[in-house]
Amino acid sequence: MLNIIWPAFIIISVIYALISGNIENVSNGIFDSANSAVQLTLTFFGTICLWNGIMEIAKKTSLTKALKPFINFLFPELKNNKQAQDEISMNMVANLLGLGNAATPLGLKAMKTMQQDNPKKDTLTNSMAMFIVINTASLQLIPTNVIAIRSSLGSNSPSGIIIQVWFATIIAGIVGITSAKLLMKKF
Repeated sequence: MLNIIWPAFIIISVIYALISGNIENVSNGIFDSANSAVQLTLTFFGTICLWNGIMEIAKKTSLTKALKPFINFLFPELKNNKQAQDEISMNMVANLLGLGNAATPLGLKAMKTMQQDNPKKDTLTNSMAMFIVINTASLQLIPTNVIAIRSSLGSNSPSGIIIQVWFATIIAGIVGITSAKLLMKKF
């Protein structure tokens, strides 16, 4: 559907610009947008490189081990699956650091590992459902991507949203985890 809507918007905009005599503004806007896209891409690339390096360090340290009690509480079915616990830990660390780009492949890997032990391949296990809830809430201590975007767009205070992000993600996490735990007992 979007592959119809966006081209239609673009065509209508160009036709309107031609009729109203603003085609120069359209061409300037195209080049300005391309320039902004390249700058944003470079900012993201640098940020991703930095934090992926930090994730490699986290993988080799005891940072993921600190999450073990929390993971045992949230995923009691996985107490004997060290690989799934490690992958979930890495995903959680990536999310805590605000690295959605790094967290996504780690999350997919964790889901694939949990699916291997799933007796009903067409149904989510409780652990898989909880993992989806936690990833959706995406508790973040450092909203790296948002700060990078705000910085690249010239914000005076790119990190000025940290408290609001903490509040929103903590509330989302508490509500999501509580709801999932209650529903798991019921169903």
